[in-house]
Amino acid sequence: MAKKFCSIIIVPHTKTNVRTISFTKKTLKAAVIGSTVLGLLLVVFIVDYVSMGLLRNKYKTMSRQLTEQSEKLASYEKSITELKASIEDTDALTKKLNVWFGLKSPEVIKDKAGLGGGEPIAEGSGPQLSLPAAPGSSLGQLQSLNQKADGLVSNLSQLVSLAEANTALRASTPSIMPTRGWLNSPYAQRTDPITGIWTMHWGVDIATNMGNPIVATGDGIIVRVQSDKYLGKNVVISHGFGITTVYGHMSAFNVRMGQKVRRGDVIGFIGMTGKAVGPHVHYEVRIDGKAVNPYNYILEE
Repeated sequence: MAKKFCSIIIVPHTKTNVRTISFTKKTLKAAVIGSTVLGLLLVVFIVDYVSMGLLRNKYKTMSRQLTEQSEKLASYEKSITELKASIEDTDALTKKLNVWFGLKSPEVIKDKAGLGGGEPIAEGSGPQLSLPAAPGSSLGQLQSLNQKADGLVSNLSQLVSLAEANTALRASTPSIMPTRGWLNSPYAQRTDPITGIWTMHWGVDIATNMGNPIVATGDGIIVRVQSDKYLGKNVVISHGFGITTVYGHMSAFNVRMGQKVRRGDVIGFIGMTGKAVGPHVHYEVRIDGKAVNPYNYILEE
């Protein structure tokens, strides 16, 4: 049977010859199928190319966001560390303020948030404080710090109210170092440097250069100016409210009995009279006649 042909006649606008293109129906069918397959492949390729482009852009965006989040997380970690250090400093000061104002005793406020106890200090060290153990995550640490901060804010608010109502007590309560130097013997059990006997040291020894001034640590009245074989030349100040302070081993006095003094007034000079092995001042704080840790009444470092 004769093959069936299809013809396409091309008539140009110019005077050139008419062209005729003939092909069988089978060829036409194959061409249509081939064109369709090629079209589908082209569409698939375009869709795939566009999808890959979108994925690349999405990956770049996610990578950039991950980098930004990592930087933010590092910043948060740093902020948490700084906040923790700041709260620890505030906690240390708040503990001293509670004792200073008489709001709580060291035994009562020990281990409470925003409060704290008066542990005996190690040689040359400040108060040993720590925050509650924080969870491993940053969120857990932040929640713990927030609780600690809330406790501090609440306690400090009480202290501010108390301070405003107790100006006289505040001025009279010991709050500064009696001289510039360093603590070389804390309020604690120790081996006596002269006798070698294990005994309680009821004050702190602050070593410094011979002749340096010794100052009153709070407002008060001089109630004793004397010499003995233990404290050598020593001065006792009554601050009222049951508070007295003792200053021993002076080389010379700068006050007399009954004299009124203010915080910072020079009352004597560093020496090593009495039972002393070097120039220093032995400093005691007594409440109603009972010796307490003087470090709790030193608000400056």
